[in-house]
Amino acid sequence: MLIGHLAFPPRLAALVADLIVLALAILVATVAHRLIHALLVRVAGRTRNGADDLIVARIREPARWMFVLVALGMVQPALHLPDWAARLWIQLTGFAIPGLIGWLAVALVRATSDILSARHDLTAEDNLEARRRQTRLVILVRIAIFLILFLTICMMLLSIPGVRNVGVTLIASAGLAGLAVGAAAQPALKNLIAGIQLAFTEPIRIDDVLIVEGEWGRVEEIRLTYVVVRIWDDRRLIVPVSKFLEESFQNWTRSTSALMGSVILHLDPATDFARLRAKAGEIVEANARWDGRFWNLQVTETAPEAVQVRVLVTARDAGRAFDLRCDVREALLTFIASEMPEAFPRRRQLPAGALEVRSAKAEGTVAA
Repeated sequence: MLIGHLAFPPRLAALVADLIVLALAILVATVAHRLIHALLVRVAGRTRNGADDLIVARIREPARWMFVLVALGMVQPALHLPDWAARLWIQLTGFAIPGLIGWLAVALVRATSDILSARHDLTAEDNLEARRRQTRLVILVRIAIFLILFLTICMMLLSIPGVRNVGVTLIASAGLAGLAVGAAAQPALKNLIAGIQLAFTEPIRIDDVLIVEGEWGRVEEIRLTYVVVRIWDDRRLIVPVSKFLEESFQNWTRSTSALMGSVILHLDPATDFARLRAKAGEIVEANARWDGRFWNLQVTETAPEAVQVRVLVTARDAGRAFDLRCDVREALLTFIASEMPEAFPRRRQLPAGALEVRSAKAEGTVAA
């Protein structure tokens, strides 16, 4: 009996039993989760709508841990726990439940975002409405996730008795604390509020073409406090959201993706503009990037040595407009160099005394 007592002491036997119960509870919860998840996947696969597939995929991980937590809560009364361990168990459970609920809520928000995003095709040529909805969706989803995380952290902290008791004491000084935090976090709060305003006023949208800080680029990502602009050479420009509400910038795709581009040439005043205009028409109309809406060639400015010639062309989007401008500029310069070299600007010089001779001839003509 002594040997048996030494081999299997009551505490060790209780600990082994508790570990077996916990392992069985986790195993049963995991198996039940897999079976239910497989059933949901099969049911979702039979529907034509892909929304349920996205939801099932998103909630898989948080649902698994919720199954485990529920199973552990069910077997807790059968465990041989001392009083301090039972209190710790209850405290940890109260700490974990809000976290898992918040995780599940975030997963559902992301699933909803995936479902709505799938309905908007940003690759279409006329994607103005899709970009508008996608921009609003991205900002609102980030706001929802921020609020869920904030509430989840608050609920987790309130489950700790010490924090809850301290919170009652801090109510008296909440006004001063709020002023201090507000002053310290003014830039962040300013951009956060600007991000919310951005979602509804829509000065910019996802995939908009902008000229900001002297750089040409597309809006790649909109966060709550900043915007990522992908510049033409693949650099990323990080711009605070408040800048788009307080300062001026160019939005080339605000109402439509179609744009009008210009090609500027400086030519000699004696250029045959009719001939050049006819050649410009041939070049533009033969280019596949021209959308067929409009083009023209005009002399817009004059100077003593040269005149400024502007060619306007239209295209379906900013990228095609830029390439079309380059094509037209190159073709016109090639034509001028080979067929109209006299159109290039020339510096005219008169020999010494030429002006006096001309002036004297003019006076003699007037006298006569």
